[in-house]
Amino acid sequence: MIDFAIPAELAAERDRIRRFVVDKIVPYERDPRLTSHGPNDDLRQELVELARAEKLLTIQAPVELGGAGLGGRSLTHVEQAVLYEAAGWSTLGPVAMNCAAPDEGNMFLLSKVANPQQIDEHLSPLIDGRQRSVFAMTEPGGAGSDPGQLSTTATFDGERFTVNGRKWLITGADGAVSWIIMARLAANPHLPEGPTLFLTDGRQPGIVIERTMNTMDRNYVGGHGVVRFDDLTLPKEALLGEAGQALRYAQLRLAPARLTHCMRWLGAAERAQHIAVEHARTRTAFGRPIGEHEGVSFLLADNEVALHQCRLTIWHACWLMDQGERARHESSMAKSFVSEELFKVADRCVQVLGGIGISDETVVEMIFRDMRAFRLYDGPTEVHKWAIGRKVLG
Repeated sequence: MIDFAIPAELAAERDRIRRFVVDKIVPYERDPRLTSHGPNDDLRQELVELARAEKLLTIQAPVELGGAGLGGRSLTHVEQAVLYEAAGWSTLGPVAMNCAAPDEGNMFLLSKVANPQQIDEHLSPLIDGRQRSVFAMTEPGGAGSDPGQLSTTATFDGERFTVNGRKWLITGADGAVSWIIMARLAANPHLPEGPTLFLTDGRQPGIVIERTMNTMDRNYVGGHGVVRFDDLTLPKEALLGEAGQALRYAQLRLAPARLTHCMRWLGAAERAQHIAVEHARTRTAFGRPIGEHEGVSFLLADNEVALHQCRLTIWHACWLMDQGERARHESSMAKSFVSEELFKVADRCVQVLGGIGISDETVVEMIFRDMRAFRLYDGPTEVHKWAIGRKVLG
């Protein structure tokens, strides 16, 4: 059965989230604590407390682990899509509601893989909004979209792991407490070798944040860091899941994370379209509002079509996951299609706004810059198309 109706309870929560973001979060978009590297931790904590007061903190986490959920139960993927779109009206909305990357994806992974002690020490504080996390996989040498090139190493003597290597583009590294680190475990007599995940506190010796990279996007707390592991010593309890299974766990995390990126950025693109439409109604040229000229109205019409197509694409992939399917193929299609289409939406909004579209008079220019980066998050379009092509060809 195909049913596109949004139940009344879900619609009411969607509208409540949108009002919260518009009334309480949008005013912070001019806050100086929103830096060129994203909101700082002081701003994040203030926003988190606003969401906590409205009972909108960490809506996506399982309710049995402290997530807000909906009506006393955990969200389905489709419900998540509807609510994340509302939260994404401001890029600070997901930050406030503790459902932004990378924490959202890391919480999902930990809820599936972490043991009870790791849940107490790392997942519970994340869900409560008291600390942040990172997923340290990408490396200067190539490991990222191709994690098979992983060069960070780990050795194990039966009691302790020793990790060495260098990572970059590690989102949220500056100030994060919970670190998920991917390293290639060397052959040893105790555990299987191969790519392995470790979970540890980021404030200990051996984790060196060399610098925060200057990037065009600024929507993630802590920016994107360059990190070095210098003989990082970890107890055997730091092992996350099973040794040698990091690539499988990464896929477990990335499939839904691709979709949640799409959900949030759909909300931002909708915001850009709203601003462009209002401008087209009030700005005049050649004796009439510019929206009455086909050159402008066609841009807005193309945006409306794209937003609708993106929403349906996201919902379909989410529906498949709600049926128990992995939906890797469909999530790849959604990520590649939605990221490209929403970037076009943002670009057309800049064009409609004209000169102010490239200024900070509105948030459209920030959405445009961030949307360009979205085409790379969790796999660039070309990698997804390569995977899609392999599936098509069997």
